[in-house]
Amino acid sequence: MLVLNQKEIKKIIPLAKMKEVINWVERAFSDYGKEILQMPAKTYLYFEKYNGDLRIMPSYSPRLEMAGTKIVNVHPQNIKKGLQTVMAVILLNDVKTGKPLAILDGTYITGLRTGATSGVATKYLAKKEAQTLGVVGAGYQSIFQIMAISKVRKIKKILVYDISNKQVEKLAKILAKEKIKIKKADLEEAAGQEIVVTATPAKEIILKRKWILPGTHINAIGADAKHKQELDPQILKTAKIVVDCWEQASHSGEINVPLERGEISEKDIYGQLGEIVVGKKPARQNQSEITIFDSTGLAIQDLYTSYFVYQKALKTKIGRKINL
Repeated sequence: MLVLNQKEIKKIIPLAKMKEVINWVERAFSDYGKEILQMPAKTYLYFEKYNGDLRIMPSYSPRLEMAGTKIVNVHPQNIKKGLQTVMAVILLNDVKTGKPLAILDGTYITGLRTGATSGVATKYLAKKEAQTLGVVGAGYQSIFQIMAISKVRKIKKILVYDISNKQVEKLAKILAKEKIKIKKADLEEAAGQEIVVTATPAKEIILKRKWILPGTHINAIGADAKHKQELDPQILKTAKIVVDCWEQASHSGEINVPLERGEISEKDIYGQLGEIVVGKKPARQNQSEITIFDSTGLAIQDLYTSYFVYQKALKTKIGRKINL
């Protein structure tokens, strides 16, 4: 079995190769839209005492002839301990025999595939000529969001808001290495751009309807568990809402709280991203509509990205083989 740590995976797929990850994630959503995958909804273990949770995410692709399972945590308080809030491990299995093929660090892959998914959503839902990006939350995920969106649109201005100025400064230094410039902004400024990303652990509304301009596309990333919420329900009521997976989003995505409160209903959901990728439903239909992509994170994103990493690792002979 092949073992790949984070350093080795970064060598195989540096941030500069985000476009390749976007292509693989788009294939995943295409296969999902064609309904040729197996993917049970993610299972949660909640650690209320420690304000954290653990998620188990299995999937199977007949196209790849491979299955994958990710175990990932979300602990917002980890930042105070000098740890990442999200850490993960991914196991790949050969479906012909069930044999374990590889164990991969999933933390970097989670960042890559989540950013790449926003890249796919932005490709289909944002205005073609969109050039400005507002990011709310300057944590680890914001790196991948900015990298991916910059690959699908010609972004000329990036405004970032975070409650911590140090986080914005840290993000600016990381992105400067990729020749991407960002500017610190207040919350309203960041929300008033053509493309907006929300990537926070918020459990209450942080984006108000009055800040959102006609024609805006929003990638709602942060709400990925029950009771999490970032957007004013009034934004949802006036927008075209696209989810990654109805079953997951309805209980753990941006729409979960408004659904529970009766502020929106299932009929207010336009469709799933996979349906748009394969052409079952039209994408953006006019310049003034507000579009929202509700991202909860799917196991197929991890599987297809990990498959890409695994194949490249075999070709380049990176990683270590072990016997269990």
